[in-house]
Amino acid sequence: MISRRTFVSTLLASCLAIIAWFNFAPAADALGGKLPPLNEAAPEFTLPTNTGKGKVSLSDYRGKWVVLYFYPKDFTSGCTLEARRFQQDLPKYLAKGVQILGVSADSVDSHAEFCDSEGLKFPLLADTDGKVSKTYGSWLGFFSLRHTFIIDPQGIIREEFTGVNPSVHSREVLVRLSELQAV
Repeated sequence: MISRRTFVSTLLASCLAIIAWFNFAPAADALGGKLPPLNEAAPEFTLPTNTGKGKVSLSDYRGKWVVLYFYPKDFTSGCTLEARRFQQDLPKYLAKGVQILGVSADSVDSHAEFCDSEGLKFPLLADTDGKVSKTYGSWLGFFSLRHTFIIDPQGIIREEFTGVNPSVHSREVLVRLSELQAV
C-alpha cells in the first residue's frame, strides 16, 4: 500500500504534466480543431444572414478589412456582451474601413431576433451545420467557439484570437487592427 504523501505527490506531478502538455500544444491547434494559418488566404465561405441580402460570402468584402468572429449562441450572457461591445465600437470599425461579421450555429431567425433585441447593425451569419466553423477551427460538437480572425483587404488572415474575453475583446481587436493597418 502506498503512503498518502506518495499518492498526493504522484497526483500533483500528473496534473502538472497534463497542464504543461496543454500549454505546449502547437499554436495552430485550438480546442475546436486546426486553425487556418496566419498570413495565408482565409477559407472562402457563403452563409445565410439575417440581413436583407439573403447570403453573404467572404469574397463580398474583398478590398475591405474584415473582423470575422465566431461565438457560441445568441442571447447568452457572454455572446450578448461581446456583440454589444462590437456594436458600441462599430463607428470606430467603420472609420477604419472594417466590416464585422459574426458567425454562430444559430438560425437566421434567431440572428434576426438577436439583432433586433440588441440593436446590432452588422451581419450575423447562420452556420447551422458548423462547416465554416470547422474550417476555421472553431467548432465544438454543436456550437461555435469564441474565436476571431482579422482578414486584410486581399483576403489574408493577419491575426487570430482564441480564448476571448467578451468584455474587452472588441478593444483588443481595435488595437491590433490599428497596428496591422499602420504597416
